[in-house]
Amino acid sequence: MSSVQPPSAASLRGAVDLSSLVNRPAAGGAQSPDAAPGEIPVPGLILTGTDDTFSAFLELSNAVPVVIMLGAASSEASSQLGPILQEIVTARAGRFVLVTVDAEVNPQLAQAFQAETLPTVAAVVGGRPIGLFAGVHPADQVSEVIDQVLEMAAQQGITGIATVTGAEAGDASAEPVEAPLPPHHAEAFDAISRGDYAAAIAEYKTAIAQDPRDQLAVAGLAQASLLLRLSGKTQAEIRNHAAANPDDLEAQMLVADLDLSGGHVQDAFDRLLELFPALDQPGKDAVRARLIELFEVVGTDDPRVPKTRSRLTALLF
Repeated sequence: MSSVQPPSAASLRGAVDLSSLVNRPAAGGAQSPDAAPGEIPVPGLILTGTDDTFSAFLELSNAVPVVIMLGAASSEASSQLGPILQEIVTARAGRFVLVTVDAEVNPQLAQAFQAETLPTVAAVVGGRPIGLFAGVHPADQVSEVIDQVLEMAAQQGITGIATVTGAEAGDASAEPVEAPLPPHHAEAFDAISRGDYAAAIAEYKTAIAQDPRDQLAVAGLAQASLLLRLSGKTQAEIRNHAAANPDDLEAQMLVADLDLSGGHVQDAFDRLLELFPALDQPGKDAVRARLIELFEVVGTDDPRVPKTRSRLTALLF
């Protein structure tokens, strides 16, 4: 079995709907007023995740590591691995939370975690996805991988202890209670849901003004800005306009937006880098700003981002 690997997915932010963009508090996470220091109230140590509720678990991962098992009722291997993980989460006594996801009915999460084989196990630490392994493995090897996740979380200061509250404290399978979003993030999400991207942008800008370290607000702003630029336009309109107006920089950058929104990330980056050398300084500044924004959309931990940054730096000097 492989050891814990750096995030291999493009980024959860780039693969899951904007409902996943929740605030990342300081290490240790938010505390309930009645919780003891380091205790993170949860409805259970084994919870059920869906495409619609997963934002709560991203938020929770800022305080305590979250391990995700994507499986299916029809998968015998999932049935074999489930009890192994349940035993480990019980033995670790709240040092992490296990979230089970039915990959067959939650396609967004299955795609985000690249669950081509069931079961697939991943983790989220501090809002960032970490690919772990696929298939069934011996309990001692699975336990070793989980301990590596806990060690990684501790290095990042994420050392909360999940404490079961509400319902029956011994009921580890209680349904999750979705954590509330911070006010401006909640307003931004609501605005996106109704297609008011300009209002979402305003909310994210306010969140950033209040806390410049709010990286998920920065990512949310980038995604909402991308959605606003593409709103009301068809693919054909965008590509035809750019083809008919090769000197229109905004039209060319909009094609890059379109490429990235369709998952063609490297095509989007390459298109902008190819434009760069022939531009005047204001044009270069615009392309550089757009690239930095698109880096946030796909996630700065995406392996394509540092390579593109290096190519951009080479063009700058």
